[in-house]
Amino acid sequence: MRRYLRVVVLCLACGFCSLLYAFSQLAVSLEEGAGGGGGKPQAAAASWLGGGGRGAARGAGSAGPAAHPGRSDRCKDFSLCYWNPYWMLPSDVCGMNCFWEAAFRYSVKAQPVERMHLAVVACGERLEETVTMLKSALIFSIKPLQVHIFAEDQLHDSFKGILDNWSFLQTFNYSLYPITFPSENAAEWKKLFKPCASQRLFLPLILKDVDSLLYVDTDILFLRPIDDIWSLLKKFNSTQIAAMAPEHEEPRIGWYNRFARHPYYGKTGVNSGVMLMNMTRMRRKYFKNDMTAVRLRWGDILMPLLKKYKLNITWGDQDLLNIVFFHNPESLFVFPCQWNYRPDHCIYGSNCREAEEEGIFILHGNRGVYHDDKQPAFRAVYEALRNCSFEDDNIRSLLKPLELELQKTVHTYCGKSYKIFIKQLAKSIQDRYTRPPKER
Repeated sequence: MRRYLRVVVLCLACGFCSLLYAFSQLAVSLEEGAGGGGGKPQAAAASWLGGGGRGAARGAGSAGPAAHPGRSDRCKDFSLCYWNPYWMLPSDVCGMNCFWEAAFRYSVKAQPVERMHLAVVACGERLEETVTMLKSALIFSIKPLQVHIFAEDQLHDSFKGILDNWSFLQTFNYSLYPITFPSENAAEWKKLFKPCASQRLFLPLILKDVDSLLYVDTDILFLRPIDDIWSLLKKFNSTQIAAMAPEHEEPRIGWYNRFARHPYYGKTGVNSGVMLMNMTRMRRKYFKNDMTAVRLRWGDILMPLLKKYKLNITWGDQDLLNIVFFHNPESLFVFPCQWNYRPDHCIYGSNCREAEEEGIFILHGNRGVYHDDKQPAFRAVYEALRNCSFEDDNIRSLLKPLELELQKTVHTYCGKSYKIFIKQLAKSIQDRYTRPPKER
């Protein structure tokens, strides 16, 4: 009887070891199939770029769960183990529940990490502004960020020289593209309003593999995580394809309702300096228009609009967007002025109620106010972020000197409301750099 019992025990032990080995091989094959450590995304190619954007995607330095979606830190969070297999466990992970961890871990990590897409167009003397804007976006961003930079050829080396030094950032990648317009009308598009400004109109046609995108002007500063405006995409209803803020809150000082010689959205028009787009919907939609009874797709409507209204528009591509959404108002999501706060909101007295209540979320320094003394409050915020580094201590110490500079601007209308310039910024710094990680 003892002899039979020993045979049974031996068989069970051999079966268990075989099962353990098979399970370890399954885990390894799953890891290889999952792609390992989260590679960098490739730059999307434009239909007329002849080989795509210049410069490969860069960034994503040392390992981290956001930068490497394929890696798991669940052991540290949930007291489970890292199956590698179990007899090869790294020293910094636990060894509990090894047998079941592999299956549970791989079922969780199959979900891809959402990557936000940010686009900017830089021409002329806009290098410093663009770099400062990108710095403000990266200081507070949480999810991985893919940046698409459309720039004149002479700026490419400068961008590479600066942004390649940011490779230590775990969640940042960028791609450089040349300024590109449809060949038959390139000269006309390039000189519309400001050099290269109308490039934004063609982003849905160039970045064909990008589903959603946040476009911003170079003179934008993020005072809270870019993740928050990105989350507004989830608030779009089934007909909405883009989101912008009103051009003015106070009709008495509005430009469109007093001077425009073309259709515009709503009561005071919209400002396109911050534009959130579901580009998949934009590419699919057929737009109503006043040129033909037939609805036209995005790529077909732009040139006819320009030909009809080019003698009547002042603000170039922004005017064309206003015309499009005048005829298709159901397609636009309008977000509050605090997401696109400009001198117009305070130059004649404060008229952005949401900013007064919660602070400024995104600062838009149009009219060149970052570089002159007309609106010193805007310039103070710009210079503080321009001179700030990515070191945690530097960011934490940003607030006090900035507040002292803003207090010197109270002789201006915008300076009288200086607290709204730092209200949200202070909260962003506290949430991102002061609280312990588990409380963020």
